[in-house]
Amino acid sequence: QVQLVESGGGLVQAGGSLRLSCAASERTFTNTIRGWFRQAPGKEREFVAAIRWRGSEPYYVDSVKGRFTISKDSAQNTMYLQMNLLKPEDTAVYYCAARSTGYFGSPAPVRSFYDVWGQGTQVTVSS
Repeated sequence: QVQLVESGGGLVQAGGSLRLSCAASERTFTNTIRGWFRQAPGKEREFVAAIRWRGSEPYYVDSVKGRFTISKDSAQNTMYLQMNLLKPEDTAVYYCAARSTGYFGSPAPVRSFYDVWGQGTQVTVSS
């Protein structure tokens, strides 16, 4: 069974940057869209960003627009999240998610829209 493997998390001061990566364990894995969610202690897992695998159209939650950039390398079957101007409220476990089937219209920013998940990587932003 294919797995998504996140990397790049860590501890950073407010205002700093981190770059997360999400690689598929199998190069042949295909998805229609891949995204990032995050979950802070005691909170629900929330959508952060996503990118269409064909066309590369990005989607962001309002709270990260202008600070985070999602991108992909299709040849490496890897997705990235460049996070700049990090804030303490960005502290969370960040999860990579993918949808392996097609869909119509805009992607829904909810967990149930995605059917393959990674194990998560911790991002901690100190004030």
